[in-house]
Amino acid sequence: MSIDYSANKTILVAPLNWGLGHATRCIPIIKALQENNFIPIIASDGVALALLRKEFPYIQTLELPSYHIEYAKNGKNFKWKLIKNLPKMITAILDEKKIVNSWIKKHGIDGIISDNRLGVFSRRIPSVFMTHQLNVMTGNTTWFTSKCHQHIIKKYTECWIPDTNEATNLTGELGHLKNSDLNLKYIGPLSRMRQKETPKVYDLMVILSGPEPQRTYLDEKLQKEIVNFKGNVVFVQGIVEKTQNKWQAGNVTYYNFMNSKQLEQTFNESEFVLCRSGYTTVMDLAKLGKKAFFIPTPGQYEQEYLAIKLQEENLVPYAMQDDFTIEDLSKVKSFKGLSQFKNDIDWDKLFSVFED
Repeated sequence: MSIDYSANKTILVAPLNWGLGHATRCIPIIKALQENNFIPIIASDGVALALLRKEFPYIQTLELPSYHIEYAKNGKNFKWKLIKNLPKMITAILDEKKIVNSWIKKHGIDGIISDNRLGVFSRRIPSVFMTHQLNVMTGNTTWFTSKCHQHIIKKYTECWIPDTNEATNLTGELGHLKNSDLNLKYIGPLSRMRQKETPKVYDLMVILSGPEPQRTYLDEKLQKEIVNFKGNVVFVQGIVEKTQNKWQAGNVTYYNFMNSKQLEQTFNESEFVLCRSGYTTVMDLAKLGKKAFFIPTPGQYEQEYLAIKLQEENLVPYAMQDDFTIEDLSKVKSFKGLSQFKNDIDWDKLFSVFED
């Protein structure tokens, strides 16, 4: 006879507000918590919190301090922009740690799942850290930033990596260590998407994400380039606002944003996808078995690494933002595309970390 450890237990789910990827990959976890009789509470800030409020309007949400993550106008200055903002980030991390500890008693929180929020942690209750970056790529400072990140991860009860621990995997060096004493669990790739058999509606889907100002720079560049594309295009800007807007310009259908259900349908209706090489997007495309073209965010070493890795494996081509032209999309047909994965997570076993 199995014991239901989850009955009435409240779990705080806190994704980092860095673009939308951390928030969207928490969607299947939040749904699984509900299906396994947990009570999720969502905590974040900015567009990540706004998106999750739209996805789960009936779930309690709490606001955390902003990390003040800002991108440099020039991608080459990205690292130095982060260093400049480091004091604000540290203050926010310390503040959120105090806030979370006060919430534990106030909201009766029994467990924590933090997606890269470094201060969402407590020694009083089981605390899980989720990341695909055991190694944090920062150029010539990668060793130092990786060791710092691993030191933070070590204090958590467990670390969940949304990838496989096999030779064929999606994250490569990002999510795998040669030797480690961390309590790591490879839970398999996470995606809110499902593949469907649908008629093709669009020849190309453009979907944007990521922090400003780089999201806007790519938006403006692609709107100029896309007029030279022959075929039907759907263009999702990735701007989460109170109301959804849709408009037509020639062969391009624009949306400011889409919810998960709309995105899933549109992905399935599209021949291939033009997007950033953020890891959550990679997982979504792999779940759907889609062909794609990547434009990594300038200065973001993680996205550049993933784009290079997947191109070298003859899966997805890429171009740097400044170099991209619409003619580059012709390369897609000579690449394999991302292979579908089936990831049947044993949620009951995974959530056993929250047992008494």
